[in-house]
Amino acid sequence: MSADATTADSHHTSRDGAASLPLDELVITVVVDNATDSLSSIGPGVPQLPEMAIHMMCNAPTRHLDGHPCVDVLGHHCVACHGFSALLRGTRDGTTRTALFDVGPYGDVWLDNAERLGIDLASIEAVFLSHWHWDHSGGLPAVVGAIAADRRAAGFPDPIVDLHPDRPDQRGIRTPGGPVGLLPPEPTFEAIAAAGALVETHAEAHPLADGWFLGSGAIERVTTYETGLVGHVSFHGDVAVPDPLIMDERFLAAHVRGRGVTVLSACSHAGVVNACLGAGSHYPGVPIDVVLGGYHLAGGAMEPRIDETVRDLAELIDPRLVAPGHCTGWRAAAALAARFAPDRYGPSVVGTTYVLSAEGG
Repeated sequence: MSADATTADSHHTSRDGAASLPLDELVITVVVDNATDSLSSIGPGVPQLPEMAIHMMCNAPTRHLDGHPCVDVLGHHCVACHGFSALLRGTRDGTTRTALFDVGPYGDVWLDNAERLGIDLASIEAVFLSHWHWDHSGGLPAVVGAIAADRRAAGFPDPIVDLHPDRPDQRGIRTPGGPVGLLPPEPTFEAIAAAGALVETHAEAHPLADGWFLGSGAIERVTTYETGLVGHVSFHGDVAVPDPLIMDERFLAAHVRGRGVTVLSACSHAGVVNACLGAGSHYPGVPIDVVLGGYHLAGGAMEPRIDETVRDLAELIDPRLVAPGHCTGWRAAAALAARFAPDRYGPSVVGTTYVLSAEGG
């Protein structure tokens, strides 16, 4: 495992020195998310391709009608499940680097969806885990094993798997009545390495994939209302401790020239506003572009934060596009849509692709 890395090759620097290089294009594909939706329309100008469009472009026609191809799309649709994973492909000066943000809970779901989406596993050089929660980490051994096998077959080095060093054995949520709903145990460092990973641990902000992307360290808690996940506990061996703040959570960021900084916040246990503020500190003067992932505003204990979160996203962060998914919850999604739709709302669903291209000179 490597030592923490805290510097990057970039003209954008933050108080801790880490940032990422401006990209010419960033393509994000959602490989795992809670929902599937290829039918709803999006606002004009939203840089989002629905899953159905991807299948129309990637699959051969099975017949023709009036000279036009007829493509089976529903037969290729991805499977939705509770979890999150997104693939990032960044291009700069003709060079493309690819990283995977989380893998979701089930290796077979991720691998099946990746095949349906035509993802080249050998191209994935780094896997970045946002935090130790099984719906984000559970598929690591299987997914890393498949990526490593394809990379070895192509003559490439094993993938880097970027993890926070503070790994709990298991986590769960204490219910109001007292019982704890458990997530399955977390995969071990040893199991991930045995699958073919070059395991690196980072607690501080650092560049990923030679500076194409930025992995955060601990997210500073700035707002008064984003106070963590109510009832959350972490187990280390047989010892359980209250752990609402989940300080091992990290975001991933990328900067597209002329557009701004995209923030991937898989669960936003630190608060999606805090995550955006943290990302902004690494890129002074650069606007926030897309905020993609789970905003974790679902559940009776979390929903009172919806109004303040939507307000501060609109008035303080002012992103070009909100792309909520996973654990956001339908009440928060509705509130976000009411504030940002149609032109600034493009929700995250499985199979969706976002194409962010540089603007200006």
